[in-house]
Amino acid sequence: MSGGFSRRSFLKVSAWAAGAAMARGAFAADGAPIQGFEDTGGARADSAVWTPVSDRKLRVGIAGYGVCKFGAAFGFQDHPNVEVAAVTDLIPERRDELAKVCRCPVTYPSLEEMVKDPKLEAVFIATDAPSHARHCIEAMKHGKHAATAVPATFGSVEEGEAVLDTVKSTGLKYMMFETTAYRDECHAMRVLHAAGALGDILYTEGEYYHYMETPIDSYKGWRIGLPPQWYPTHSNGFYSCIAGGQFTAVSCVGTKCAIKDFQPENNPYKNPFGTEIALFKTSDGGTARMAVSWDTPGHHGEMGRVRGSKGAVSGVVYDGVADVSKVDIKKPALPPGMDGGGHGGSHGNLCNEFVTAILQDRKPLVDAALALNMTVAGIIAHQSALKDGEWMKIPQYSL
Repeated sequence: MSGGFSRRSFLKVSAWAAGAAMARGAFAADGAPIQGFEDTGGARADSAVWTPVSDRKLRVGIAGYGVCKFGAAFGFQDHPNVEVAAVTDLIPERRDELAKVCRCPVTYPSLEEMVKDPKLEAVFIATDAPSHARHCIEAMKHGKHAATAVPATFGSVEEGEAVLDTVKSTGLKYMMFETTAYRDECHAMRVLHAAGALGDILYTEGEYYHYMETPIDSYKGWRIGLPPQWYPTHSNGFYSCIAGGQFTAVSCVGTKCAIKDFQPENNPYKNPFGTEIALFKTSDGGTARMAVSWDTPGHHGEMGRVRGSKGAVSGVVYDGVADVSKVDIKKPALPPGMDGGGHGGSHGNLCNEFVTAILQDRKPLVDAALALNMTVAGIIAHQSALKDGEWMKIPQYSL
């Protein structure tokens, strides 16, 4: 018996919305949308009704409004349970623009100053990737719940573990805004797995292809020559955000390329690789192949597949032995005035998950342990690539 359902039936079940009105504003220097920020229709169910969990408004501070304009991209300013009470960016013009977009009159010259504001309860950190862990720790030390853009830590296992230690010592909420978590296909995989339709997960694949012949502008040039597996969460999420498990060991192979930035003498990381392909062992006895690439033009984005003992999902199509006719794979409803946003309609759901986790006093979907299990695995994978694919053990984390 097959419980498979087609893309057509999936679309009927999930009732995708027809588009989002909110401007993203994330464009490269040539005016083209940055890969991943294209308006994909803000996937959500038209018929779903959002039910608030509280009538309280969280006072949130937002840090960072760089080239990707992430500070405003996730919709905090439109959530009915949020008051954006302060914003900051090191560059005054960007800080002023963020304040205008978020309809917030209070600004600070730096995150370090903003987190001293006693009125703030939570902070969303959209600063440069190398500062995520440090800024997160600074916010929590001042009593603020913290969320960051990806990755949770940038090339440093020790900084990531310091984030986890701070979460444990303060009892505050932390969430990494990993976009695969609320892409339609990954969300469907997670729901199907929870319903038992996949059985034991035996093999997963995740791919993040983002061609960067010329690097995207970045604070102090942090993207120049970036080791691919230092930015692994958009691929690793296709295991971690489905199974919630851990990567235990890795063998990774990097490929050299002709692009100038990926010559080790031309980047601060001494990184020679434009693509890194990692083979992982997982804590549930399975395997995973995860690819991150900056130097291969063509089809791009965050993509994944999963195979289990009872069935498989590729894209949005399930094929297996389970009866999935009653499995509701719609993403959670969003508040009126919010839409799914970029990265496959994930932005709004990530914001809503963080906000409601605080209001309900529960762990958010991508908590500190899951964030580190995704991120640190990539750091160790890059170390393996530098050693010609040597198998290496990966630390595992829990709360």
